[in-house]
Amino acid sequence: MTPAIFSILAVCLSVGFFYVDLLLVERYKEFIPSILLTKVDLAKTIMGTLSGALLTMSTFTFSTILVVLTMYSSQFSPRALKNFVHDKVTWRVLGVFLGGFIYNTLSLLFMRDDLYTHDVISTFIGILIAFYCLATFTYFIHYIATTVQVGKLVDQLIHDTEQVIKRHRDLQEEKITVSKSLYWHPSGYKNVVVAEKEGYVQFLALEKIKDYAEEQEVQVEVNAAIGEFIYEGMPLMHIYSKEEKDFQLGDFYSLGNERLAEQDISYALQKLVEIALRAISPGINDPNTANDIIVRIGSLLGKIGHLETDNLVLMGKDGNPLVLYHFPSYETFLYNVFFQLSHYGKEDISVLFSMADSLQIAAKICPDYHHSTLWKMQLYVLEVLKDQDLKSYDQKFLQAKVDALSEITKNHPVVI
Repeated sequence: MTPAIFSILAVCLSVGFFYVDLLLVERYKEFIPSILLTKVDLAKTIMGTLSGALLTMSTFTFSTILVVLTMYSSQFSPRALKNFVHDKVTWRVLGVFLGGFIYNTLSLLFMRDDLYTHDVISTFIGILIAFYCLATFTYFIHYIATTVQVGKLVDQLIHDTEQVIKRHRDLQEEKITVSKSLYWHPSGYKNVVVAEKEGYVQFLALEKIKDYAEEQEVQVEVNAAIGEFIYEGMPLMHIYSKEEKDFQLGDFYSLGNERLAEQDISYALQKLVEIALRAISPGINDPNTANDIIVRIGSLLGKIGHLETDNLVLMGKDGNPLVLYHFPSYETFLYNVFFQLSHYGKEDISVLFSMADSLQIAAKICPDYHHSTLWKMQLYVLEVLKDQDLKSYDQKFLQAKVDALSEITKNHPVVI
């Protein structure tokens, strides 16, 4: 939409200055500096040159974007493409170039000798737009040079993940939630809401489902989790009501062909994990980038630990349970992060160090009742060392990190 909006504005601007030249310039010529006015023949030359230059600049910009997309897909992760494609700066730059080209081309079309017997001002506006396009192009080159750096991408993905965690935390703080399914004892007729098409669950409006359940005096069990792939005819929700009825809850969820990270914590973490996996692959061989990502994931895991996980029950104003949602357990989040990292990073001791540091950071941030789960995950990561001999200093420093985690989590240390 952004390039389209800029293009429409350029058309309106071109038509507007066409009438300014036609109706107003001759009347107010004495108030307009002569340096801003040009003859029609000179205007045609200037605008023709500017149109070709701006078209070339737009083509180069498109080529640059395609190169960046290829690099994102090959070096970082195909899932990271969306972050660049949806970048507002990229589309605004394209919109500026397209708008400049459209303005100069249309103004060139309007430049006819039989319409004007005087000088015109449209050319000066076209030159100003060309200068603005040039400044935009310079900024875009600088922006691309900083955006393609892996650190910049990781910072953006970390920020996006923190925003997803914050949305879930805000929902749980505003609504009374209970993380134990024993509070869920629905009664009445069981009505099934099935999926009308296949796809990934992209959005799920739990708050609106709760309000709907309270209004209709029903209880809703949500069987599909955010990010889960749904096939046509699969039961999405079970609605328990006093009588059998056809409930329409299609406005409270969204299905699509790809996963989105706006509500999906697991998918947001998966993007970071994939970049780390690419970094430790033999083709790229950049373990330091992977280690930085793994350590920073520990902070995210610590913040996730403050969320109510497992089965969530949303309560109404009177304290009655209204909605049951099967939220992933904390152990599931940990496993999804470390099961591939531990497998592909077992040959690099620095990656094992980083995973131990990550678990330490998570243990320091999250509540104490998750410490046993973190310790079990550390033991799971260490299982990759079976039948593998570590060098003396590698074993010494890894042992120190494992002992530090055992002290934080108050578990008996193990000897590697």
